[in-house]
Amino acid sequence: MIEVNGLTYAYPASPQHALRGLDFRIGRGEIFGFLGPSGAGKSTTQNVLIGKLRKYGGSVRVFEREIRSVGSDYYERIGVAFEFPHFYSRFTALENLNHFGSLYQTRCVDPMLLLEQVGLQEAAHKKVEQFSKGMKMRLNYCRSILNDPDLLFLDEPTSGLDPAHADMLKRLIQAKQASGTTILITTHNMQAAEQLCDRVAFIVDGEIRLIDTPRNLKLLGGERKVRVEYEQGNKRLSEDFQLEGIGDNDKFSTLIRSHRIVTMHTMEASLEDVFMTVTGKTLQ
Repeated sequence: MIEVNGLTYAYPASPQHALRGLDFRIGRGEIFGFLGPSGAGKSTTQNVLIGKLRKYGGSVRVFEREIRSVGSDYYERIGVAFEFPHFYSRFTALENLNHFGSLYQTRCVDPMLLLEQVGLQEAAHKKVEQFSKGMKMRLNYCRSILNDPDLLFLDEPTSGLDPAHADMLKRLIQAKQASGTTILITTHNMQAAEQLCDRVAFIVDGEIRLIDTPRNLKLLGGERKVRVEYEQGNKRLSEDFQLEGIGDNDKFSTLIRSHRIVTMHTMEASLEDVFMTVTGKTLQ
């Protein structure tokens, strides 16, 4: 779906490149995540891929076409949700979606159906200027899939959402993938990336440091141990055991038979831990 080779980009007013030789591929039907702190190059990469920035170096092919050469028909096949959504604030939610839908040549999805999916059906006739940030983010998602795109770009899709609505949106994104949509997510939210993405790329200072599945990355940075937290009298204690040969470890067997176990879990690293180890950067 996307093939990028040696991508570079420099903003006119900047003496340094924002992107420094990116190479990556995204398969059809994949959810791919770009993870990195603010200013890492995530949004610049997205803006190149959607055709907003065309004076780049290297090659960027989407739908087997170089982005420099795409025309208006390209935008019939993609959907974009920016981190900071812009709407006509004095229009209602439904009026906004009807307006944006009218810009496509193809038939769009019923806006009321989309509003219902994100829990905004009761606010359909409410002016957007009265919306909270979370409501705007949900409306933003509706706008991005109006044309039922083959390729969907989501920039910080769960930003400003409470846990319940964030979980709902994640399920909708997974449903879009199941229907065949390819999705690229740019975020610094490691939890969202871990739950949604088939593969992720760590990007820092305009360079990709690592690409792999979230699971492989967590195993790469973790320890092959299991931590057992247990009660002993009035105390709560914990002990670590190597995973190799744990079934033959007499101390482990005695512990779990003779004490009340509070928790037991493997000591895999979090995605954020791995990111900091690989890049030396935090996500802030």
